[in-house]
Amino acid sequence: MLNETLKKRLAKDRPVTSITLRIPVDVVDSLKAIAPHKGFSGYQTLLKSYISEGLRRDEAIHADDLVERLTQALKKRGVSEKVLGEALRDMAG
Repeated sequence: MLNETLKKRLAKDRPVTSITLRIPVDVVDSLKAIAPHKGFSGYQTLLKSYISEGLRRDEAIHADDLVERLTQALKKRGVSEKVLGEALRDMAG
């Protein structure tokens, strides 16, 4: 089952905002050159893709860290390895 954050990200009509970034000209030139090779219509789409990839990676790391910290806290409170293992398997699907 998809979590709420992912469901919101997949929605086609989610709100957007405009931002301003100061990026070196040579970086923008490189993005423009690479975009069509990666199948993107323009450099801004490629840039959004890079941001999304990094964000998903960091969110996964943070989620894994959160699960590990929770597991350690439960161990300190006497929850057995067996119960923790069962719970983690249940979470995995």
